[in-house]
Amino acid sequence: MSIYNLSYKSLKNRRTTAILTVFTVAISVLLLLAVERIRLQAKQSFANTISNTDLIVGARSGQVNLLLYSVFRIGNSTNNIDWQSYQKIISEPAVKWSIPISLGDSHRGSRVIGTNQDYFKFYQYGKKQPLTFSQGHAFSNMFDTVLGSEVAKRLDYKLGSEIIIAHGISDKKFNRHKNSPFIVTGILAPTGTPVDKSVHVSLAAIEAIHAGGIMTAGGDQNNVNRAAYQPQQITAFLLGLHSKVKSFALQRKINTYRREPLSAIMPGIALHELWGIMSVAEQALQGVAIFVVIAAMLAMLSNLLSSLQERRREMAILRGMGARPLQIFMLLISEASLLTTLGIATGIALLFALLGLFSPLVSREFGLNLSLSMLTSTEWRLIALVQISGMLIGFIPAFNAYRNSLADGMTIKV
Repeated sequence: MSIYNLSYKSLKNRRTTAILTVFTVAISVLLLLAVERIRLQAKQSFANTISNTDLIVGARSGQVNLLLYSVFRIGNSTNNIDWQSYQKIISEPAVKWSIPISLGDSHRGSRVIGTNQDYFKFYQYGKKQPLTFSQGHAFSNMFDTVLGSEVAKRLDYKLGSEIIIAHGISDKKFNRHKNSPFIVTGILAPTGTPVDKSVHVSLAAIEAIHAGGIMTAGGDQNNVNRAAYQPQQITAFLLGLHSKVKSFALQRKINTYRREPLSAIMPGIALHELWGIMSVAEQALQGVAIFVVIAAMLAMLSNLLSSLQERRREMAILRGMGARPLQIFMLLISEASLLTTLGIATGIALLFALLGLFSPLVSREFGLNLSLSMLTSTEWRLIALVQISGMLIGFIPAFNAYRNSLADGMTIKV
């Protein structure tokens, strides 16, 4: 009988403790792989939020703060940008396109974004993927609105639904613009980015509702003269250039703009800095996962050592039947290796089962797309380390069994 067959039969005879050990290893592997996958997917989601944008311009502030409020809709700007400054900067020969953004309003927990048609034409995410409509079209009238997919789903809005936005982040009755309802004309396809959680309206509408309100007698608010409500200020704007080589020169020119203090940042660099700030939490999660694996290995070692005391007569009988000390040594190592392998396989199966069950919920609640993709090279390396650790753990009880003499085993009283 081979060593592996003997190991299998031995573990089968001690199935209760073996199953508990396998389950302990499986939970640790599940946590280790889950943390690694969440870390990679979170980093990828951050990087995919905005694409093919060369510069983001806002009032003078840190680049992380500017990135957070202009792209992730988190926080507020330190100041606004004068419309004339915006017009002057986008007239630079290096500028290919621009997307103005006006923030400051909300609707039932979602940020309202004032912008223009260029937003739907030039904004890209992921790997240069453009925004697309699942229903309807971009706003054409002053009080049309386009909803992100999550907003429409969460609030059960359809094309033609009427919504009222509120001034500020807090949506209360006293700060709602009741005189100026908006009509839903478009719903964007899901992107897995903050766009899904945004309500998009025209810049003219933002200016109009803050200029004293527009009475909507007969629902004819779209006949208001839009030219009379040209924006005076915006919060930020995105720039695409004809050549990325010119990004540094234009960035320097904007950062030294004399008319008002402005900041121009490169999204990729700002994203890298933001992820560096979050690395403390990332490392903490990895540390917890590693300690769980260590605890599982120690639990397996404890089980093997305790069972070894009960199996001293078994070891002695094997020696008496002609088994060499090296074979006894390999038997214990193969048992530890088999337990670890079964634990890893169970952990991987649990990981994919949980991903299948909860990835839609995580995507909907947190905008994090946890794909059911094959294991990455990093995950395989982690699995290999766990397997090697399990084998090394087996050396301790194996060495103890190796040292036990035949007489020691045969003189144990039952």
